[in-house]
Parts: sequence; structure tokens; C-alpha cells
Amino acid sequence: MTEPFVQPEDPTAAAAIEAITDDLSVFDDWMERYEFIIGMGRKLPPFPDQWTNDAHRVPGCQSRVWMEAVPRDGKLYFAALSDAAIVSGLIALLLRVYSGRSADEILATDPVFLKDLGLLEALSTNRGNGIAAMARKVREVAALQRAG
Repeated sequence: MTEPFVQPEDPTAAAAIEAITDDLSVFDDWMERYEFIIGMGRKLPPFPDQWTNDAHRVPGCQSRVWMEAVPRDGKLYFAALSDAAIVSGLIALLLRVYSGRSADEILATDPVFLKDLGLLEALSTNRGNGIAAMARKVREVAALQRAG
């Protein structure tokens, strides 16, 4: 089976945010940005079918979203899936920033970058609430990992 957990492309969460900002700045309009984000979602590692259940479901999302996390060598790795293409892309953005980072780095990286990128304003209210719910879930897992 292919590794379902997203491996970091960038050395730090801050570098990932900078890279995403640079990637999105290439596009002149939101339709092009959406296409790019959807393309990112298509590149997510395959998510195991046995994890598409209520135990892995992220509450607060209009679309169905499932997430799993595993600690390895002091870092947290995340896998996720959505039944909506744009949401899968938003997951890919989040996991590029957060997967493969320590709990401390995750908790130190405020998801305000989503607002700074203009993503929350460009999305419907439900999608904006959904990505906020995904970011909360990632940070909850990190807080539990740090406490444990």
C-alpha cells in the first residue's frame, strides 16, 4: 500500500506558507487559483478506504472530510480525503503546511495564513468554515500529542 501520509516538501511550516503564497501569486484570478488548488488535491496520497468512517470524519465541514494522523520521530504526519475536489485541494494546502512537523511547530503556526492568502474571503461561508474546522482538527491533534 502507498504511504497515505503527506510528506513535507518544505523545510518548515513558514517556508511552506511562503511557497504556497508564491504559487498562488502567479495567477491573475480566482478561477485559475481554484484550478491550481484542485490540482494540488488530486496529488494527495491515496487515503485508505477503511478510514472513510465516522471515527475519522472531521466535524464542521459541509463536504465529507476524513483525516488520520500518526506520530513518527517527534513529528506528526497527516492523511486526509474529501468527497469534494476543491476541499481536497484545500486539504492539500493545509497538509503541505502542517504534515511532517512537530506538535510545537504546528501549534506555533497560526492558520491565519488562510485569511492572508485571501482563501477565506474567496470561498463560500460553508467552505470557509470547513477549512477552519480542518485547521482546528490538525491543531487539536498537535495539542493532544504535545500533552501526551
